[in-house]
Amino acid sequence: MSICVFAGGKALTLGTALFSLSWMHSVEKIRWEEDWRATPAGLEIVEARVQGSGAGMEPPPDARFDMGWWRYRPSVPPQPELVLAASGKTGSGWELCAAGECREIGATEGTPAIIKYCE
Repeated sequence: MSICVFAGGKALTLGTALFSLSWMHSVEKIRWEEDWRATPAGLEIVEARVQGSGAGMEPPPDARFDMGWWRYRPSVPPQPELVLAASGKTGSGWELCAAGECREIGATEGTPAIIKYCE
């Protein structure tokens, strides 16, 4: 299984089903991370983590605080794709980590970055 990433006018296929996304909240400047798994049914979220709370980022009631992070599993169905805004106005982009490598996407203004399962 693989994921396909379309960002900055480029396409990239990563030969892994597991990946993580992280970013800094544009207002609160608090780190947020999500772990995902690509399946034929779509992209399934495994876990979300946030280092604090604030504007629009309160951890849900079932979140547990562990080693400096609020950890929880969002209750959302598999997603056909993730569409990540690329406004260029937040100071940084999204960090995508997969198969031991990390890369920044969506840091400059442009079309949204898209991540989806690909065969």
